[in-house]
Amino acid sequence: MELRILGSGSNGNCYLLQNETEAIVIEAGVSLKEVKKAVNFNISKIAGALVSHEHGDHAGHVGEFIEAQIPVYLSKGTLEKLSLPNLFNIKTIEKGNYFKVGSFRVVAYDTVHDAAEPLLFLIHHKEMGVVLFATDTSYIKYQFNGLNNILIECNYCKDILETNVKNGIVTPNRYDRVVMNHCSLDTCNEFLLSNDLSKVNNIVLLHLSDQNSNENECKKIIEQITNKNVYIAKKHLKINL
Repeated sequence: MELRILGSGSNGNCYLLQNETEAIVIEAGVSLKEVKKAVNFNISKIAGALVSHEHGDHAGHVGEFIEAQIPVYLSKGTLEKLSLPNLFNIKTIEKGNYFKVGSFRVVAYDTVHDAAEPLLFLIHHKEMGVVLFATDTSYIKYQFNGLNNILIECNYCKDILETNVKNGIVTPNRYDRVVMNHCSLDTCNEFLLSNDLSKVNNIVLLHLSDQNSNENECKKIIEQITNKNVYIAKKHLKINL
């Protein structure tokens, strides 16, 4: 199974899990045109798209997926916040209950973000095991066993963010929003150390802030504490899971 990053950050988020015959999209924050390129224009292989919440960098292109008759999976709260062209290909998610998207099995849990009903996803497939996808959350209130790959937000480094506030680069209001809604390097560390990583193959750090983080520092620290393969999510990155 291949993970392909089509976007990660405030300019648009989209992640693709695919093998030769099937694919699942996570987040609809980039154009469907970009997704089509990633699947060699074989749009029929896309079993569905998961959307974590309604903010534009995660859901701004949902309408394109629906118009292309790709099933979109999201929470009821997210659906209520979005203005969509039709409801025919929309599936609302019940948190804590497994559902199938093609050959992928998915279960969703709530996150901590300034959105109506934001979600994280556990995605299982026989070719990659269990993937945790968690972004745009100040912390993760759950622990998980049996994870094989982790895609987790590492948005900011606290020292860099605080320095940016002191220097007037980040306003106090912006500081409060970042801290209350996004996962720091320290919080990412704490989550990883509180979970069983014995079966984890890869950790991918998502949604790093260009202004408030240092990707080399984040990668180095997470590698040191986990002793795992660690990647920074960047557009066009491909990883075999």
